[in-house]
Amino acid sequence: MEELRLLPSVHAVLQQNDWEGGEKGIPASVIKKWVQEELDVLRLSLMNGSYKDGWERKRFLAAVSAGVRKKMEINGAYTLKKVVNATGVVLHTNLGRARLSSAAMAHVLEAASSYTNLEYSLEQGTRGSRHDIIENQICDITGCEAAMVVNNNAAAVYMVLSALAKQKEVIVSRGELVEIGGSFRISSIMEESGAILKEVGTTNRTHLHDYASAIDEETAILMKVHTSNFKITGFTKTVFSQELLALKEQHPELIVYEDLGSGSLFPFARYGIGEEPEIKRSIAAGLDLISFSGDKLIGGPQAGIIAGKSKWINQLKKHQLARVLRVDKLTLAALEATLLSYHQEEAAREIPVIRDIIRAEEEIRVQAERIKEKLESVYECHIRKGHSMVGGGTMPDVVLSTYIIEVTHPAFSAPELSRRLREQSVPVIVTVKNDCCHIDPRTVDEADEAALLSAFLSL
Repeated sequence: MEELRLLPSVHAVLQQNDWEGGEKGIPASVIKKWVQEELDVLRLSLMNGSYKDGWERKRFLAAVSAGVRKKMEINGAYTLKKVVNATGVVLHTNLGRARLSSAAMAHVLEAASSYTNLEYSLEQGTRGSRHDIIENQICDITGCEAAMVVNNNAAAVYMVLSALAKQKEVIVSRGELVEIGGSFRISSIMEESGAILKEVGTTNRTHLHDYASAIDEETAILMKVHTSNFKITGFTKTVFSQELLALKEQHPELIVYEDLGSGSLFPFARYGIGEEPEIKRSIAAGLDLISFSGDKLIGGPQAGIIAGKSKWINQLKKHQLARVLRVDKLTLAALEATLLSYHQEEAAREIPVIRDIIRAEEEIRVQAERIKEKLESVYECHIRKGHSMVGGGTMPDVVLSTYIIEVTHPAFSAPELSRRLREQSVPVIVTVKNDCCHIDPRTVDEADEAALLSAFLSL
């Protein structure tokens, strides 16, 4: 085809534009790859007849250059980037779950830019253990005897079962064999660990005698799993951890272990929000081991925290999986600073996850009115009452009262507007419902609000 011979070379496109390194620090090799991709798209459109803008080398150069500049604007140098979460889902798994507090970010920056005493005892002047960095903090906050941290809570479950129940039986209620995000199931994790799963009871009703009758010489652990991402109501019966502890008195060799999932160190129930079990109470009840996430309701980095009796924690620390699943200094720094805030409830309220969950409805309304006022010169905006979700597989029956801004554009459909917002230099993520883009200010802080307005008003 004659027009294909008019296509510019990669070198010609690069030579015409001063793109060396890129305005945003994008490597020249990446820009070269984008040029090639745009040329391939243009070549294909010429071959299938969809290109209608004139067969001139100058036009082809302009089309390729425009495509590359769009990629530069949308992608930048990094794939992982800041976005504005305007969905109102506080723990949005797809958007990275918990935002760190300012104290945690400052501690991470300090640890990242410096040498640290990660595995060095400043007191003895000898090699130390990274477990020591965070253990005292967890013990002080939860009241446990000992603790350790691994890279997420699924890893914590896997480690406890593999280290303490390999080729042994773990008794668990059928109603607690939950599936967590990404189709990962507790039962599958248990099987991978080498532990032998022994299900008792039924989906909706499990009694203490179900556990008691299942115990034999091969039993190692009585396990409870907090069903944090769903609720069963109606004709139900569950066995509480205190009942399992009473059963353990007849079998002192057994371990009573509860996977709390998200867990909580903040008294949400006192604010009328949910009935999430508090970690301190589980420890105080006398459980041998518990595990929970650091990046959900705790509001810290992704981590799995194992806490409980020193007898069992010490065994876990010596296990080979402790090295396989260990966390780095940045995770420890973020978690340490986050936990430090829990010494005072007022400081804990400043952790972004907690702040956003307990935000006053009136405060959200005022923010919604402010955003609406800025947008309505271009958009049609309506404010109505709505509900936010906690998200992250936590508090499934909790809805948080909020105010939603319904936004429509005179020229774009709601899906098109949503797409264009995602293509901004700071992408804005909204919910599309009933031919409107919905903004929930619950998860939009002051800096996010400025970026949100800039994105909307630049379209």
